[in-house]
Amino acid sequence: METHPIVHLEQAALQRWCAGDPSGFLELSAPDVTYFDPFLSKRLDGLDKLTAYYESGKIFAPRYEMVEPSVQEIGDAAILTFRFNSYSGSEGAQMRWNCTEVYRRTEGTWRIVHTHWSFTAQE
Repeated sequence: METHPIVHLEQAALQRWCAGDPSGFLELSAPDVTYFDPFLSKRLDGLDKLTAYYESGKIFAPRYEMVEPSVQEIGDAAILTFRFNSYSGSEGAQMRWNCTEVYRRTEGTWRIVHTHWSFTAQE
């Protein structure tokens, strides 16, 4: 089965993120993006707030994996879900995450309009 273009966009952004460069995700994000992660007490609204948050600290992970990415496309919207595991990075020996991102297609270009990160239970 052919990999959805959104998965390729996400993989490229993750590669940059794990090398300490959050701009891959910022370039993919729409101006009206919303964002949740377990280190925040409330939702971030807008690209300006997401940019400030991402640029407040550098993330790196020398080894990581995107596990079981799935894209559900509904017209000009798509939902990407996957598990993300990082090893020996800035966040600890091993981190396990769930990610859900909602993309919107405008004039043929996919942009992230919502991101939600949560921790994955240990197996």
